[in-house]
Amino acid sequence: MTETNQDKKDRWPDLAGRIEGARHFLPVRVYHEDTDFTGLVYHANFLKFCERARSDMVRLAGVSQTGLFSGEGAREPAAFVVRHMDIDFLKPAHMNDLLEIVTSVDELGGAAMTLLQEVTREGDVVARVRVKIVLVGQSGKVMRLDALVRAHLERFVNQEA
Repeated sequence: MTETNQDKKDRWPDLAGRIEGARHFLPVRVYHEDTDFTGLVYHANFLKFCERARSDMVRLAGVSQTGLFSGEGAREPAAFVVRHMDIDFLKPAHMNDLLEIVTSVDELGGAAMTLLQEVTREGDVVARVRVKIVLVGQSGKVMRLDALVRAHLERFVNQEA
């Protein structure tokens, strides 16, 4: 018997997190490999956690990053890249902590979007991230977000959570 996408979703319902209102929530367990010699989460791993959350939010919103990369829809192959990032580390995180990455869209421009992310532990903010993402074509030039991408993401912009 072939497993359907719905079967997989039922078995792994939160693998990509969940969207509630205008925010995406991704649970992340801290493993030994995420920590440094002090037993705290190594600072660069917060960036990995946030990248996963951004990718899953875009996926759940309906944007196919693999489709963008392959040039689907007779367009130049493209990918989202980080242009600028600000991060505030507010509290340490430890092995076995269950973190939640909360992502929302602050701005959606012609060729870029700015996302706000909070890394939380039991509702307490551990880190805050503001990241500007641009769509870059295979040629290396910034591309405008087309109507399809915008349509999937506009519902997240400046909405009440």
